Amino acid sequence: MSVYKKTGRETYSYDFIICGRRFSGDTGATSKREAKRFEDERRAKALIEIAEEEKFFAPTMVFEVASSRYWLEVGQHHKNSDTTAVNLEWLKDAIGRKTEFEAITDSIVAKLVAKRRGERVRRIGRKGKVLLGNLIEPATVNRTCTQPLREIYLRAKNVWKIKVAEVDFGRHMLEEKQERVREASIAEEDKIMGELARGYDVAVRFAFLTGCRRMEIIGLEWPMVDFFTRNFKVLGKGNKERIIPMSDEIYNLLWAEKNNHPVKVFTYTAQKTRKNDKLIKGERYPLTEAGLKSAMRRAVPRAGVSNFRFHDTRHTAATRVLRKSNLRVAQLLLGHSDVATTTKYAHALNEDIRAALNATSRPTASPTTENADQAKILKTGENSD
Repeated sequence: MSVYKKTGRETYSYDFIICGRRFSGDTGATSKREAKRFEDERRAKALIEIAEEEKFFAPTMVFEVASSRYWLEVGQHHKNSDTTAVNLEWLKDAIGRKTEFEAITDSIVAKLVAKRRGERVRRIGRKGKVLLGNLIEPATVNRTCTQPLREIYLRAKNVWKIKVAEVDFGRHMLEEKQERVREASIAEEDKIMGELARGYDVAVRFAFLTGCRRMEIIGLEWPMVDFFTRNFKVLGKGNKERIIPMSDEIYNLLWAEKNNHPVKVFTYTAQKTRKNDKLIKGERYPLTEAGLKSAMRRAVPRAGVSNFRFHDTRHTAATRVLRKSNLRVAQLLLGHSDVATTTKYAHALNEDIRAALNATSRPTASPTTENADQAKILKTGENSD
């Protein structure tokens, strides 16, 4: 009999072994009959648990089990685990939950990529209505479809040692657009600043000076600013903190704002009283992401500047810093974990190298009309004469 009373206990305990695993505990029952019933139910549950676990460690498994195991071992620990969960659900629906993992071939992956690529961006409009936008970008297809499936595949193959088909995931990764680097000239910056209302102009100027992201600026609070050490702290992507030293201009900019609000650094003055929004004319309120985004979106065209977004203030700051320092300094300023991410600003270094080479060249080697004509001939294949 596997139910028994421990010395000094009023309730029965259970203790049994299945497939080499021991299960024991308190039944909570004071009669042997009730205790035995509890033990039978626990034994049935134990059999189900073992059967489910065996699926995890079988030489083959269906995709639903593989994705669940990946979630338990890896996915739930991702910083953006909610996004991982959504991606896994999409894959399970697209592949088929009961599809054998071994059946996932290059052909299946190609179909998945085509399916994902044909979907449109979804956003929630007014009254909760789902609106469809443009087709999903190749980078999104890679991040939400091909790459997650590749990670499950590699874990299944190399860690779980289950049977898999040979799949060349590199051939399924779509070519992504290279992020542009749009730098504002001093004249363009001045024009944009001239079109911004008070409060918004300070935040945008801060962006040009520091390269901080919009949400880092909105989230800046006075406890994060240390005028004594002349540093300030921002919370970047993934809640990563980074400390940024203040230049003289940054110091003066922040000092001028210190009495405007007890918590938030960047604020604006309400132009109208709006009872619904709880705004009183003349009072100062913290900037919002939507407000800062709208202010910039209106100011740029009014300034006569084209093809410039708020995020380009970050590109502008990074490029300017890089011209006066090096990639490592720019990396620390922007908070990039990998310096490779910062290399997109390397064009600034190339210009410095060109200027240095011109400075070391002999005067007779400077461009002449004859040289220009020769370059034109090489480019067009025609004789300028």
